Amino acid sequence: QVQLVESGGGMVQAGGSLSLSCTASGYNVVNINGMGWFRQAPGKEREFVAYHSAMGTLSTYADSVKGRFTISMDNSKNTVYLQMYSLKPEDAAVYYCAGSRYAVYSDPGDMDYWGEGTLVTVSS
Repeated sequence: QVQLVESGGGMVQAGGSLSLSCTASGYNVVNINGMGWFRQAPGKEREFVAYHSAMGTLSTYADSVKGRFTISMDNSKNTVYLQMYSLKPEDAAVYYCAGSRYAVYSDPGDMDYWGEGTLVTVSS
């Protein structure tokens, strides 16, 4: 089994920056070939934000965050990061970390493990 623990959420003003991190641990962590971030705002469905392959530099972003968010991974720490810049009120949501056996993102259903989520609030 794998546990994903997110940290770094909080409140920020619009235009500000925030960083999230998520560390994977557990017996099956070696099976994770990619990690990513999803978010869910109140009354909305969970949506994809960004994804990064565990080996290499392949990353994918949702159009809504491209150019403002940066995802990265530190394999030695089994940790994925999400640097968020120029935050907008519409970025406010609970952000979930996810891990998958797949190195390339295709579908949320491909995620094998999920974190509990961390809240990001953006004030206008």
